[in-house]
Amino acid sequence: MTRIKKNVREIFRAAVRLVAPPPLLTVSEWADDRRRLSPEASSEPGQWRTDRAPYQRGIMDAINDPYIETVIVMSSAQVGKTEFLLNMIGFHIDYDPAPIMLVQPTLDLAQAYSKDRLAPMLRDSPALRGKVKDVKSKDSGNTLLHKIFPGGHITMAGSNSPASLASRPIRILLLDEVDRYPVSAGTEGDPVSLATRRTETFWNRKRVLVSTPTIKGASRIEFAYNDSTMEQWCLPCPSCGESQPLKWEQLDFDSVHMACKECGALHGEQEWKDGKGQWIARQESEVRGFHLNALASPWKRWSEIIRDFKEAKRGGPEMLKSFVNTVLGETWEEEGEQLEEEELMKRCEEYNADVPEAVKILTAAVDVQDDRFEIEVIGWGAGKESWGITYHKIFGDLRQPEIWAELDQFLLRTWENKNGLRFAIACTCMDSGGHYTTEVYRFCAIRESRRVFAIKGQGAQNGEYVPLINGNSRTPREKAVLFKIGVDEGKGKVFSSLKIEDAGPGYCHFPSGNGYNAQYFKGLTAEKLQTRYKSGVAYRVWKKVRDRNEPLDLRVYNTAALEILNPQLDVPLSIHDNRNASASKRINKKRFVKKSKLW
Repeated sequence: MTRIKKNVREIFRAAVRLVAPPPLLTVSEWADDRRRLSPEASSEPGQWRTDRAPYQRGIMDAINDPYIETVIVMSSAQVGKTEFLLNMIGFHIDYDPAPIMLVQPTLDLAQAYSKDRLAPMLRDSPALRGKVKDVKSKDSGNTLLHKIFPGGHITMAGSNSPASLASRPIRILLLDEVDRYPVSAGTEGDPVSLATRRTETFWNRKRVLVSTPTIKGASRIEFAYNDSTMEQWCLPCPSCGESQPLKWEQLDFDSVHMACKECGALHGEQEWKDGKGQWIARQESEVRGFHLNALASPWKRWSEIIRDFKEAKRGGPEMLKSFVNTVLGETWEEEGEQLEEEELMKRCEEYNADVPEAVKILTAAVDVQDDRFEIEVIGWGAGKESWGITYHKIFGDLRQPEIWAELDQFLLRTWENKNGLRFAIACTCMDSGGHYTTEVYRFCAIRESRRVFAIKGQGAQNGEYVPLINGNSRTPREKAVLFKIGVDEGKGKVFSSLKIEDAGPGYCHFPSGNGYNAQYFKGLTAEKLQTRYKSGVAYRVWKKVRDRNEPLDLRVYNTAALEILNPQLDVPLSIHDNRNASASKRINKKRFVKKSKLW
């Protein structure tokens, strides 16, 4: 009986769509006539012009099609994703009022979107000004995350907050950066499904999923795009007229010209972009799907993209991964999921001094166990090439002050290169997640001037994205600076570097001796990345294949220490001399709570 009712309902909706008149204005026409770009949110403030990036027209106007319910946009950064979502919101506030929900990966990002992007548009576009009352108005009924306007309202939600997703009926659902969503919103299930349920009572509902893609096989936006019309933005060859997408592999680096896939003719960027573009579908579907890369963007020159690629290639797999995701708008395919300890152990080499000549700076990481400290000191050079300096263990009773004093003395020592330059540890990250949290906070608080910082690891519980440095704060009682560390992101960075096989940017060197033994390399490779599924949604998770993984954790903490410092490793060593030698230099305590970059 339920199935019959559902079929009848769908037939009714289809019939209504057939007789529903199209709007007198499309989203792109509304934007061209009534949208103004704000100076704090755009490099080109003033009247909106769709012709500035004509590929946006088809995307925006897809939601005006009564036959289309779902729109998918898989794209690079810098193609105007944020702005065409804002145009969709503005259109439905001003011209076609409806209940709207915009979902961001987190509630914090939803609040930032409301303040930094939505509020300026409401203020600077005359057609919208006054339709949404100021939050501070006593009778507005509006909050930062929920705003009312004549005929509708808009709710900003976080995919990590089931309460914000399960609010009220919604006709227009906009889902931004869906590849950053967790697999489950708390215990409630898939956030995309939770939000979509809010639209079921509207026959003319619309759902728009937008994102840069991430990992192949675990990308929500790629999965949705592959089930759509799979449209590509195509431009005609200036020589033969054959319409085709702008492909990275057809770009000639030397001449900065694109080759035609049909006739082979080379033409410059402006010649291609002067052509009249069109969206060309690759399969039939009731879902419109669009793919864009930065080669089509008017805000990114091809010469800049080539330069970015060369820098990413020098920077190793993590930078290449970012380039593929955010510039080409494509998923990144991992090469293997586990490293073999024997292969890494073969890298061990004899250094010509305690510190190899190419090292610019030292960091340290401390793992706190019930009966010992495990410490790794790493040297960093240009391109984040790294050299293991020492892996050291201090055994003792952590309830006694002696072992803490011994740790302090170890972190105060210096190491020398063959030219006699001595290196102090520039930054230390110390795990505070064990049984001695208070003691760690106390230890770090009085050594803040030496950049000894407490950290707390944050795992991705449901596949959500947690950046390596996920903010910092001060502990209430000890007043220690505490950095939150995205350990899954950190492990990904470490494994990407370990996979590099040739010395150079990102490569990891290991010494013969100094604690780098078989046990160390087993701990360094004690986890593997696996693909799991929850309610049909793929996500990636790190799982132990051996019990002891302290070496891997310490590599992650050292990587975090380097990111906290953010030193300029590509400058000559002499610029770093004083900074390396003066680990006791005082720093502005307030600065660290607000900003994680020292230099």
